[in-house]
Amino acid sequence: MKLAVFSAKAYDKQYLGGVAAKRNPSSTPVEANFLDFSLSKDTAALANGADAVCVFVNDTLDAAVLQSLHAGGVRAVLLRCAGYNNVDLKEAERLGLFVANVPSYSPEAVAEFAVALLQTLNRKMHRAYNRVREGNFNLDGLLGRTLYGKTVGVVGVGKIGFAMARIMRGFGCKVLAYDPFPIEAFKEFGEYADLDTLLSQCHIVSLHCPLMDSTRHIINETTLSKMKPGAMLVNTSRGALIDTGAVIAALKSKHLGGLALDVYEGEGALFYNDHSGDIIDDDLLMRLTTFPNVIVCGHQAFFTEEALTEIAECTLRNLDDWINSVPTKNSLVKAGGATEKPPRPVRI
Repeated sequence: MKLAVFSAKAYDKQYLGGVAAKRNPSSTPVEANFLDFSLSKDTAALANGADAVCVFVNDTLDAAVLQSLHAGGVRAVLLRCAGYNNVDLKEAERLGLFVANVPSYSPEAVAEFAVALLQTLNRKMHRAYNRVREGNFNLDGLLGRTLYGKTVGVVGVGKIGFAMARIMRGFGCKVLAYDPFPIEAFKEFGEYADLDTLLSQCHIVSLHCPLMDSTRHIINETTLSKMKPGAMLVNTSRGALIDTGAVIAALKSKHLGGLALDVYEGEGALFYNDHSGDIIDDDLLMRLTTFPNVIVCGHQAFFTEEALTEIAECTLRNLDDWINSVPTKNSLVKAGGATEKPPRPVRI
């Protein structure tokens, strides 16, 4: 079984390779070819001869790429991530391709990182760190707010959003949540509200919803105007949940008190690679980096030992299910023995 792994980094080789080496000896041997570039129409032909491809969040799997993969012999697409907005599922199903994702991996890892971003932004630890390295111990400009007693809004109560709510309740915060598919377990930690109510009442808003047509730019000029003046916004989910231009305008007007991002809607051409010696021509991203009350990280919230292990194990389980024609709950299409795509969005 030949597997082409796109957008492969050293840690992918370490964890996928390590888990593969521990597979049951009776399992079909997997020959993995790790490719350090992303999957696109220009690189799809390099998967020719492979039975399956393994891809990540910023790989392109539109109709043209899927057709090229299929023509080259690929019959399975394994996403080593939860989101699948980069995959044309209708075309994949038409071609008879198996497509499966990793719907959940260490949700606490992402939630904990969201809290780390929040507190770094709130208590200005990034600025304090740089000051102290220069011998400056002045506290002016480092004033933050106590989280205890504040109201935190969680948009999307999947496993990560639920973990975030649980953590913020532990800080002594009141938690409000918006989700079209409410779960009873959340009510132990907070209350559900409509989006307008959440935005108007919360000092902090954290995004944890999947990217779909209904959630694209859920944070826009209109919704930003409904937020409490001075509120902070955190996004560790998908970049395109936020209209970047609208957020910049809200920061300039000082209506938005702070922004912490681990994702960015134009990240595909930049994230996961070193551009320190390049001229970055994304003016919106560069403008964001000029604000003292903005933090941008490179989509690393998932990046823990535990999460990478879970991702590798689930990815290879999906592969084994496909090889053995076993229906898998992680399938996103009707193909190759896959189960039907769930009626709800895959929760992240």
